Amino acid sequence: MTEAAFKNWQAVQDEVRRRIHARIWAPGEMIPNEQDLAEEFGCARATVNRALRNLSDAGLLERRRKAGTRVALHPVRKATLNIPMIRKEIEDRGQSYGYERLMYRDGVPPEELSRRMKVRAGDRFVRVTSVQTADGAPFVFEDRWVNLSTVPGAAAEGFETISANEWLLTNAPYTEGDIGFFASNASDEVAGVLGCEPGAAIFVIDRVTWDNDRSITGVRQYFRPGYRMETSI
Repeated sequence: MTEAAFKNWQAVQDEVRRRIHARIWAPGEMIPNEQDLAEEFGCARATVNRALRNLSDAGLLERRRKAGTRVALHPVRKATLNIPMIRKEIEDRGQSYGYERLMYRDGVPPEELSRRMKVRAGDRFVRVTSVQTADGAPFVFEDRWVNLSTVPGAAAEGFETISANEWLLTNAPYTEGDIGFFASNASDEVAGVLGCEPGAAIFVIDRVTWDNDRSITGVRQYFRPGYRMETSI
């Protein structure tokens, strides 16, 4: 590969990955520092930094401040998961999308969720519950708290015609999120919304999203029986 080919971070990333896979740099071995790699590849140090950060996020490298970068001893393949826009997910299945807001009110999240969302004095919240449907059948029941102090624009949106899921993905970019997945038995309330038997096995997603150190929203989504989520590694 010529020097000119290393002018972008993807090319640097590909070459570093090649050396790792070829065992030119063995598991656990320190790799050259960013400045040395930048000189070797004939590119800016920032270009090397981005490539190494990407490979670290992918689990191939371990980076420690002031300690350098080494090849991961036990590389971990990480799954890539995007927060789906439910409307698009349903329409991509070739089904007709529907939405109904069930409840909307001001309040304070319950204690456990307030702790997870790191609620601060003076924070304002609105709680929105809704059901989104596919071909008229319940697809997901959503119970969500929105932090109006982080997303003040949401205060003017009653979520009567657009889901909080769609509005937030469009209007409130997030920097990170905490996500939990688990199986549960549908409570009477959830079963009533999803149209299934109480106690039926359902898939649940529990999520808090953040704008740096401020929580944006905390949501629990209950999917109809038989729902399947797929991702890639």
